[in-house]
Amino acid sequence: MNAQIKATCPYCGDVDLTTQDVVLHECSTGGLSYYTFDCTGCARSIRKPADTHVSTLLRTGGVRVEHWSIPDEAAEAHHGPVLSVDDLLDFVIELSKTEDLAAAARRVATS
Repeated sequence: MNAQIKATCPYCGDVDLTTQDVVLHECSTGGLSYYTFDCTGCARSIRKPADTHVSTLLRTGGVRVEHWSIPDEAAEAHHGPVLSVDDLLDFVIELSKTEDLAAAARRVATS
């Protein structure tokens, strides 16, 4: 039996879905869970936040649940200045100079 779920598409408004149309993505870190569905009106993929109340309702209704967690690397302390857009652009330019990059790698390897 598929329960009926009413959700809101930001483009179409209220849409009627079944439990098969919705996936709950529960995060091990509180406040980061969300649910997704493909809108039956416009066919866009929609992502909406799911607090504890919404998660409980969806789970109770029989929606498929996928568990996920934030990688440990995201919680590591980072030191040094924040990268700017210019830093990233300079990095991309340097990467595009493959001959120079390969020569630099050879110099480091032979040191």
